Amino acid sequence: MKMPSIRMLLVSLGVISVMPACLATEWDTLQPLMVIPDKGVLQETFSKSGPVKKTNWQNRQGTRWSVEDGVLRGRPSSEEYQASRTHHYGYEPRVSVPLTPPEFVAGFSFRFVGGEESDIVPFVEFGHHVCRVKFSSKGSFIIVDHETLKVAESDDFKYVPGKWYHALAELKGDEFVIQFVDGPVWYVKHECLAKANSSGGNGLGLAGPKDGTV
Repeated sequence: MKMPSIRMLLVSLGVISVMPACLATEWDTLQPLMVIPDKGVLQETFSKSGPVKKTNWQNRQGTRWSVEDGVLRGRPSSEEYQASRTHHYGYEPRVSVPLTPPEFVAGFSFRFVGGEESDIVPFVEFGHHVCRVKFSSKGSFIIVDHETLKVAESDDFKYVPGKWYHALAELKGDEFVIQFVDGPVWYVKHECLAKANSSGGNGLGLAGPKDGTV
């Protein structure tokens, strides 16, 4: 299936796609490896500036998200919000896509700008605390089952602040595949992938660096 030249696509068996037109050539080089896409669920071009639909993009921990200059941009929560909290301060911009089907193909592009990486962020996740791709300057890896098990890693795929990453992810049952342009292809099979989320942000999610932007 040739993916459309847009910034984000989510389909059911599921498909999500988020992609700027200027990057479409790179993103189109990624094709599904495990599943055959079915019905389109969400396509975003981010062509209209302003606030985002909460049904499509659920901001997490009071962080602030809006469409600006053709991209969806996330910022940390306000100082007032942080001062009012005793936990989940929103130091890192976090967002989830509640429309993500239980099984899906998701094509998307993203970058993390500024701020500081930590032991937890930045990351892309699929299901809250279910499957995370953690980005690090020492290399990147996948952790599953509430961050208890590392199942794939690459010392060569190092986090670069400000770099655009283009990814295609697939989930079917207890199997997961994610591939990156000019990066690794990772396959994971684990029983936690087939379990429904009990709480938190469902589906595709992103968390940026502390005090940075997405």
